[in-house]
Amino acid sequence: MDFSDLLPNTTSEDEGARAARIALLPVGSLEQHGPHLPLTTDTVVASALAQSLADAYPGLRVLPPITFGCSHEHEAWPGTVSVSAPTLHAMAADIAESLRRAGTPKLVLVNGHGGNHVLANLVQASHGDMALFPGPHDWESARTAAKMSTDNDRDMHAGELETSVLLHVRPDLVRPGYEEADHIADRRDHLLTAGLSRYTRSGVVGQPSRAAAAEGRDLLTHLVKVFAGYLNVLDPQQAPHQHQPAGKSGDQGKKPVRH
Repeated sequence: MDFSDLLPNTTSEDEGARAARIALLPVGSLEQHGPHLPLTTDTVVASALAQSLADAYPGLRVLPPITFGCSHEHEAWPGTVSVSAPTLHAMAADIAESLRRAGTPKLVLVNGHGGNHVLANLVQASHGDMALFPGPHDWESARTAAKMSTDNDRDMHAGELETSVLLHVRPDLVRPGYEEADHIADRRDHLLTAGLSRYTRSGVVGQPSRAAAAEGRDLLTHLVKVFAGYLNVLDPQQAPHQHQPAGKSGDQGKKPVRH
C-alpha cells in the first residue's frame, strides 16, 4: 500500500458515482512528538488508518484530515498549535451536517490524538450517526496483535506505537535518534493542569527504541479487522464487507488485510 500521498484525489464525478453512506474523517493535531517525529504525526497516523480502512471496505469515502487538535498540554514546545475544544467540536459537527445534506448520513471520526476528548461527546450526541475510532481498547488490542512490548499508559507519546506506524507508512519522516529517545514517566497525575513538560524534557513519554516497521504494519492490519464491528453498529444494513483478494470470497473478515 502506498502512503506517500494521504490526501484524497477523487473528483466530484467520482464521489457522485460512489454515493457513499459512510465517510471517514481523519482528525489529528499539530504538536511536538519529540526530536524524531514530525509535528504532523497524529494526522499522518489517522490519515494512513483511514486510507487502510477505505481500501479494505469498499464504499467508504475518505475525507481530507482536520490537521489541528486540542494540544494545549504540548504548548511548552515550539511548533505546537492548538484549537479550542468548541472549535474542534464545531468543525467536525459542521462537516457531518454538510455530508448529511449531500446524502452521506454516517461519519466515522478516525482520531489520531488522544487529547481530542471533545470528539467523544460529539459522537455521544449523534443519535447513532457517528462513530469514534479507534477507542483506547482498540489501540490496546492492536498493540497485543502487533506483539508490541508496551501498553497505552507507559507508551503514551512519540513512543513504540507512533514510531512504528511512521516507520511503516512514512519512514522518510522518522529522524535518527529514536533508538536512544526512551523516557519513562508512569505517574502523570497533573498532566491536564500542568502540561506534559512537567514530566518530560524531550516531549517523549514511551519507548521508541522498541519500534519496528513490521509492528506498525501489524497494528494497522488489526485495526482494519476490528473496524468491521463499528460498521455493523453504525449502519448494519449498508455496512460494506471487507475486501478480499481474488479467489478468496466467502470468508470476509477472517483473514488479515494485506498492506
